[in-house]
Amino acid sequence: MIENKDNYPAKEQPEGELTMHEIILKVYKALEQKGYNPINQLVGYILSEDPTYITNYNNARGLIRRVDRDKLLSELVKNYLGITK
Repeated sequence: MIENKDNYPAKEQPEGELTMHEIILKVYKALEQKGYNPINQLVGYILSEDPTYITNYNNARGLIRRVDRDKLLSELVKNYLGITK
């Protein structure tokens, strides 16, 4: 297993598989490139889980569906509060 910065065991990432962070960045960039407000679109998707908030451009819609919404919300809240566990 890979150790993260907090010395908690982290799951190994299979080779070629994107992390949640990488997926969100790719989706953000795709939305931005298509002229959308990426924050508004991502918030709309997170609240509704309606994939039409996310463009198909660069497979962004397919990528965002790989992300577990509950895990994403949990990470967002932890990050906002500065909680590292």
